[in-house]
This record gives sequence, C-alpha cells and structure tokens, in this order.
Amino acid sequence: MKLTLKRLHTYFYRYSVAFFFILVWPILYFLSRKKQRYKYINGFRRLIIKLSTTVSGIFFNAIEEEKVDWSRTYIIIGNHTSNLDVSAICITAKNNHCFIGKEELLNNMVLGFFFRTIDITVNRDSKISSFRAFKTAAERLKDGVSVVIFPEATIPRDYPPNLHSFKNGAFRLAIELKIPILPITSIDTWKIFWNTGSEYGSRPGICNIFVHKPIETAHLTLDDADALRDEVHDIIKQKLVLL
Repeated sequence: MKLTLKRLHTYFYRYSVAFFFILVWPILYFLSRKKQRYKYINGFRRLIIKLSTTVSGIFFNAIEEEKVDWSRTYIIIGNHTSNLDVSAICITAKNNHCFIGKEELLNNMVLGFFFRTIDITVNRDSKISSFRAFKTAAERLKDGVSVVIFPEATIPRDYPPNLHSFKNGAFRLAIELKIPILPITSIDTWKIFWNTGSEYGSRPGICNIFVHKPIETAHLTLDDADALRDEVHDIIKQKLVLL
C-alpha cells in the first residue's frame, strides 16, 4: 500500500509539472521565437519547478559553504541520483545557466522544450556529438551563461546510490576557458524521488543541497584535468560520506 501511494505521488508530481508548463506555454512560446529572449526562459523554468514541487510537498534547502558570487560564470558540477537534481540546481543557481543532457530528453514534452532552446543535448555514444555539445557549451560560457554538467553521464542504477566515476570533458573545458568549477552536492534527493520514480515512487519531503566553494582554474593547464576531476569527485564524495 505504501508503494502504491508513492507511485500515485509520482504521477501527481509529473502531471503538476505538465499542468504548470502548459499554463505558461504561451509565454514560453513567445520567448522561444528569438534567441535574445532565451535569457528569460530560465525564470519561467524556475517558476514551473517551484509551483509543481510546492503542490507536491517537495522543497529544497540549499546551504552554501561560502557566499557564492552568482554574477560570475561557472561550470556547475553535480552528482546525479534523481530527476529532481535538475530542479534542485535550477532553484539553487541564481545565475543564467543551461544543462547538458542526453538527446533522448528531446522526446519529453516539458524537458524537450528546454533542450530545444536553452539547454544542450548530446548523444553520449557519439564522439562527434560530444564534441559539438562541448563546443556549444564553450560558446555559452563565453557569453556568460553557466553550464551545468553531471559528469557521471547518467543516473547510476545502484540503490541506494553510490557516486560513480566522472568523465573529464567538463574539467578540460573549465581549464581551457579558465572558468571556475562550482561543485553542488545533491545530498538526499534520491530519498524523495530516486531516478525517474518509476520503481520506488516518490514522496513529499525536503531535498538538501550543498553548494561547495568554487574551484579556480586560471592557474591550471590541461595536464591538470584528471587531477581536477578527481578533486571535485572527492569533494562531492566526502560530503556524501559524512552524512
């Protein structure tokens, strides 16, 4: 019975996202007609998230290790255990940002809109696609748009989740462009909504997010990319282990 209620909650949350998306669709459509209006789309994405999570009883509690200067551009690195991780970062990151995600998300009614406009898709099995995605990411970063990357590349299938190894593309990009890395740890989103919610459902609750202090890359060279990757991995892993 408990699992049935959790699955009903998952459906309620999903339909609430769709409802609020449709509600603001005319505005999103207007904004999507010209690229110079794209910067306003993130604000409406946050609105959809806040409304749909609030009515579903899901809330986000973000703690910053030190006060973050959100006027700066970052490559935001997060661990990935839940579909709520995207929502958590959207709420937490106060600057204009975009996500890199798998191209299958284009088939999703809501996420597809954002990946056809402000976000970046990648076919993880194609080196050419990965190259194009990171080239687009570099252009966004040069324009002052932060880029959010989940370097595990997918939500791991183990439950409870473990932090898997990171791919190093994001860290090479950070060094090449001298962009600081901003690690963000999703501490317990998986307890509220693991993966897609299809197996264990979801429930109301508070998702705790920890924003680590930025890691500067201006002094690094590409030879340091693997070490930077491992440093960020250890920062997030230690935060998860300590809790």
